[in-house]
Amino acid sequence: MMSRLAAAVFAALLVAPAAAVEAELAKLARASGTPDIPGLNIVWLAPWGDVRNAHPWRNIIVHQTEGPAGSARGGAQAQAKNPTRRGVTVWVETDGTVYWAVAENHVPTHGDGANRNDNKYIDNKPTYRQVVRDNSIGVEFAGNYPDVATGPTEAQVAAWKILVKILRARYDIPLERVYAHNWVDYKDARYCEGCWLATLARMWGE
Repeated sequence: MMSRLAAAVFAALLVAPAAAVEAELAKLARASGTPDIPGLNIVWLAPWGDVRNAHPWRNIIVHQTEGPAGSARGGAQAQAKNPTRRGVTVWVETDGTVYWAVAENHVPTHGDGANRNDNKYIDNKPTYRQVVRDNSIGVEFAGNYPDVATGPTEAQVAAWKILVKILRARYDIPLERVYAHNWVDYKDARYCEGCWLATLARMWGE
């Protein structure tokens, strides 16, 4: 059963202007515990605490794991057991299920490099050695296996459209600080990891 706040957000999604919807989502994004977020199926392996005690996240980095469909659950469970392992805070399955794996005050090991400075995708001056694991919350999308160039599913894109708004509102992250992994760090030359999802986030926010 939805909480009163979640029910209010759902009602706003149905009848309110876009500005009102954004305001209700922003209110819900500051909650604690395991809130029901309309439009998202979240499995809470680590509940939210008081957002004032969260790590001071300044950026969002979008990743895509080279695992098969169904691998997000296992990755998130392993992350929950060992929060600082190589991985991220939030995992998204091909069916759109979101796994919140790590408490907000833990820093998983991802985005270590921030060593792309060739301006291949974006202007790297603001990111070079600046957008790193200590200041960036990571989101991992599962499913691009065996073809790493496979894009996200429709369900993942739909979940991301809501999730990125929640993350930005919760941690007060501006739109221009949503990055693809490949925009800030060197990765597999066969594809641009996270680029389509990060581009969509920036387009949606315009």
